[in-house]
Amino acid sequence: MMLTSKTVNEFISELASSSPAPGGGSVASLAGALGTALTSMVCNLTIGKKKYAGVQAEMESVVKRSEKLRSSLTALIDEDTNVFNAVMSSFAMPKETEVQKNERTAAIQHATKNATLIPLRVMQLCEQTLPLVRIVAEKGNVNSISDAGVAALMIHAACMSAKLNVQINLTSLLDAEFVRNTGTQIKEIGERVEHESQNILQHVNTSLNTHS
Repeated sequence: MMLTSKTVNEFISELASSSPAPGGGSVASLAGALGTALTSMVCNLTIGKKKYAGVQAEMESVVKRSEKLRSSLTALIDEDTNVFNAVMSSFAMPKETEVQKNERTAAIQHATKNATLIPLRVMQLCEQTLPLVRIVAEKGNVNSISDAGVAALMIHAACMSAKLNVQINLTSLLDAEFVRNTGTQIKEIGERVEHESQNILQHVNTSLNTHS
């Protein structure tokens, strides 16, 4: 059964078990999906309200984009577990002869590289989501501004969690150029996401303090 088809309790129980998958990668994807879902929610709580008629078209555009991102991040919950299982399968390959050892090493490297690309994709999707979170925080239903803040926090957590998963995989890879390029990407994405999420939270907190 796919992880995304399980109940919340089933997913959490499987996460807590001794099985190494699902693990932090799937949790990172889930956190991202939750952040995008909250972004969509604020849009939907704004659309159709007379007070926000001036931003309705923009909110309708945002919700279409956030829902597409939510779908992508949700799919990566299972994909992360799938690629991890592929890594484990490659480690189980026979290694009795030199040929088998070489084939096993190549398979491990290939599977680990694939397992690195999934959390990297999560980071990229999180970065794409934050501008939408900013819009709903600044223009969405003010009664839901705390939800926009939670969305920013979840997206930030998802991105930084995914970054850790990329980093641990990079330590096992022999492709120096891939390791170098990917390391640069996650550093730059992480810095941009950190900056943007903090700006959103500052706006949210200022608004909450103003209305308190």
